[in-house]
This record gives sequence, C-alpha cells and structure tokens, in this order.
Amino acid sequence: MDKSLFSYKGIKPVLVLLAVLTAIQAVMIIIQAYFLADSISSLFGGDLFRHTFEKIAIFFLALISRQAMTFLKKKLAYQFAVKTSVNLRKSVINKLFQLGPRFVREEGTGQTVTLILEGTMKFRRYLELFLPKLMNMTFIPAMVVIFIFFENVRSAVILILAFPILIIFMILLGLAARSKADRQYQSYQMLSNHFVDSLRGLETLKYLGLSRKHSEKISLVSEHYRHATMATLRVAFLSTFALDFFTMLSIATVAVFLGMGLINGTMDLKPALTILILAPEFFLPIREVGADYHATLDGKEAGRKIQEIVNKNSAEQQSESLPQWNATSMLTVNNVSFHYEDKTESGLFDLQFSLAGIKKIGIIGASGAGKSTMIDLLAGFLSPFKGEILIDGKKLSSLSQNDWHRQLTYIPQHPYLFHDTILNNIRFYHPEAAQSEVENAVRAAGLHKLIEELPNGLETTIGEGGRTISGGQEQRIALARAFLGNRPILLLDEPTAHLDIETEADLKETMLLLFEGKLVFLATHRLHWMRDMDQILVLDQGRLVETGNHEQLMNKKGYYFRLVMAQKEGLQ
Repeated sequence: MDKSLFSYKGIKPVLVLLAVLTAIQAVMIIIQAYFLADSISSLFGGDLFRHTFEKIAIFFLALISRQAMTFLKKKLAYQFAVKTSVNLRKSVINKLFQLGPRFVREEGTGQTVTLILEGTMKFRRYLELFLPKLMNMTFIPAMVVIFIFFENVRSAVILILAFPILIIFMILLGLAARSKADRQYQSYQMLSNHFVDSLRGLETLKYLGLSRKHSEKISLVSEHYRHATMATLRVAFLSTFALDFFTMLSIATVAVFLGMGLINGTMDLKPALTILILAPEFFLPIREVGADYHATLDGKEAGRKIQEIVNKNSAEQQSESLPQWNATSMLTVNNVSFHYEDKTESGLFDLQFSLAGIKKIGIIGASGAGKSTMIDLLAGFLSPFKGEILIDGKKLSSLSQNDWHRQLTYIPQHPYLFHDTILNNIRFYHPEAAQSEVENAVRAAGLHKLIEELPNGLETTIGEGGRTISGGQEQRIALARAFLGNRPILLLDEPTAHLDIETEADLKETMLLLFEGKLVFLATHRLHWMRDMDQILVLDQGRLVETGNHEQLMNKKGYYFRLVMAQKEGLQ
C-alpha cells in the first residue's frame, strides 16, 4: 500500500467505512456459499425443491446484499476519488502560481499541462479502483479462510500456504512493472513536451527548413514511448497469467483433496461444496488487485508526480497587511541572497538597495546575471534564503503577500493569450470592466487600429485555434490588460527581447506612457531603455555591482559603461 494515501484529507473515515462494508460483504459471501452448497446437497440427497426454497431464498438475499455492498463501496470510493483529485488539482495549480513561470518553463509546458489535465484524471481512477480492492484483499481472504478452517483444516492450510506465494510473486512482478512504468511515464512526458513545443515552433521550423528533421525526432520519441508501453504490457500480461496459473493450481489442489475425502467417506458433500465455492472467492481479491495494479499504475505515478510538485519548497502565500504603494512608500532590500538548489543558474548574493515612491527601475546585466531571478524575487515567486525585505519599515520574509500581489502587474517576454475574444483577453483580470473602460485601454495600448481592421472587432477570437497575431500585437494586448488594471507596481521581464528593433521602437512610446505614475521594474538586456530609467540596478553574476542613473553610471566608467561600449561595438 502506498503510504502517501494517508496524507490525503478524509482518507481515514473512508477507509473505516470501506472496511465495515467489506466485512459485511465477506459475511454475505460466506452465507451465499453455505446456503448454495446446502441447497445443492439437499437436492442431491433427494429433497423436494419446495423444501429447499427457504435456503435458495437466503442464498439470493445474500447475493443481492453482496452486490449492494459492492455498489456502496464503489460509490464511496468514487466520491472520495473525485473530491481528492479536484482538491489535488487546485493544490497543484496554487503551487504553480507560487513557483512562478520559471518552474513551468523548466518542467516543460506540455508535461505540466498533461499532468494537470490527464494526470489528475488517471489519479482519480487509481483511487476509485484501488481503495475498494485493497479492503477486499485485507478482509475477504482472512474471513473466508477462518470459516474454511472450522470446516476442513487441510483445505485451510493449502489456501494459507498458497497466499504468501502469490503475494511474493505479486511484489516481484510489481517491482518489475514499476520500473517499466516509470520509464513509460518519462517517455510519455517527453512526448508531451515535444508535441507542444513542435506546435509552438512549427512556423519557425518551416522557415528554417528543419520541419522534416524535427518530425524524425518526434518519430524517434514516439517509438521510445511505444517500446516502453509494450514492455509494461508484457509484464502486465505475464503477471496476469502467473496469478491465474497459481490460483487455479491451488483451487485444483483443494478440489483433489476434497474429492478424495468424499470418495473415502471422510467428508460430507455439503462442507466440501461450501469449501469448493469459497476457494475462488479466497483468491479473487488478490487477482483483482493484480489486474488493477497495472491498469492504475499510470494514475499512481501521476499522483506521485503531482505530490512532488505540491511538496516543493516555494514562497508561501502570506497575508501581512500592506499599504497601497504611493509616492511616499519605501522598499528596502537588506543583504538578500537566493540560490538555486540544482546550481545550474546563478542566484543572487547580498543584494542591498532602497527605493522610494514612483520610479522607473531598470535591471541590467549580461545573460545569466540574475535579472529574471530578481524579477521573480520581487514578484514573490521566490523566497530569499538570507536577508530581509522591508516595506515602509515593515519586515517581510518574502514578497509572496496577498496585498503585494494585488498591487502587481507582471508582463513576461511571451504573455499568454487565452482561446477567447480580444475583449475577454484584455479584461481577464477584471471581468466586470465596462466596455468603455476596455476601449480606453485599447486606445492607450495602441491597439485601436488593429481592432478597427478586424471584422468582429473586440469580439474576434484569438489564442490557440483563433486568429493569429504578431508578437508586437500580443504585447499590446498585455499592455492593454495593464492599462485596464492600472495597478501601482509593474514588473516586466524582457518584454521586448523577442521583438525586432522597429516593433520595439513602436511599442516603447506606449510602454513609457504605461510607466507613468507607477513603480516599475524593467529587466532587459537592451540598454537603450536605461536612458528612460530613474534608477538602474546593474547585476553581474548575481551581485549588485552598481546603482545610479544612466549619466551617473556612464561617468563612473565601471561595469555599466563597459556594457554600453560593448553593445555599441556590436552594433557597428
């Protein structure tokens, strides 16, 4: 049994109820077998049918009661599985919000989407099937063998000896199946990532003439997944055959000894028939667990993977009371450090700076200097390992605060557009916004010309499966969202890095208009933005090496000056 099952809310009362229902079901199985054997032996002994009617009625009543217990157990397990999978999906989505976009990029968008959509459904199926079968295997064989022991000791001993052999065999095959299933699940995740990435980059692959080569790569990944799936199925078929073989062998052994007892006259027909009817019932729960083990292995693995994400360390959402950011507010970062556990990226080391009021802050540095990490830290996606952050003198362990997030607008390099109308995409965070407010945001973001050209205007569907728009138009929709929200703090992580110079220049005026009256953090490697910044934070390998405005830093002729000169030389 997976010990992690006990970590799910409400599992213990469900297990208790399932145990009670299973115990009643086991009693019904024994009653059913006893009265069926009694009826047959009575008829075989020459009794009239009407004399056995009461016994047959009890048999059918036990049969109906047994099926009723099965139905109640399935319903109970289904309700728990649905509730748990829904809660787990909410938990993993909340955790993804806390971990931020960086984690999704690292894990792979395709893998994450597949895990949330399909993984939770497979996990639900795993709980729905496994819990009743687990209770069956725990109670039914034990109660059946105890009854048989009082009827015939030899038959009970044969069943007891066969039971551990089957369990050991199941464990060995289960270990083999688990390694195969892990490999299959990894192949499945890789295939998901390749598929989503291929769809996203289809146009680029076509332009570069790499579509055929990439299709061969997808074919190779698909073939790996096929091999992994077939290997898992081979183990599943082998284990099913082995379970059936050992079960039938054990029942046949019991039948042989019962037959010898009947021939020798040492056993009556009624107990012999009762034991023979109960012997398959003894092995049935084991066979069902073995069969469903392979059918639900994907669900178990998906649940484990989801739980790993939920258990990841992240900036816990806190509810400190923070004032609305205004012209007199102050943010102080005191000796803050952050490092990644895998150490594949540079972290941040001993950051120390203060800023107040309404300002435009540029975050600059070479690739890998820690610009995006700082944005994630300021957004509350990451928690510092050392140091403290103060807002108006109030100490905070991290910026993962509800009040802070309500004041933030975050614009990444590639803003996500939902499969919906332009209108609903713009007011996604403010669904109650009036049409006039959206139109004002559209004009402010410079989207009005595009909207006027579209036949359906704001009602045009975009996103996956909708009308295709350019990267600059995507950013303008993100800017329209920000204009509509009008939050006092704005975080931008390389918002124009994927755009050409002409498109960026066209957007710059609109973005500077958006920056007015806000605290803005702009992380970019394009230095022309720095002339418009009130303060520049210069990073080098995770350390804050310089701070000041453009003129002050150029006069210092330090690291920032060298960056500017290097970029100028690169443009010549």
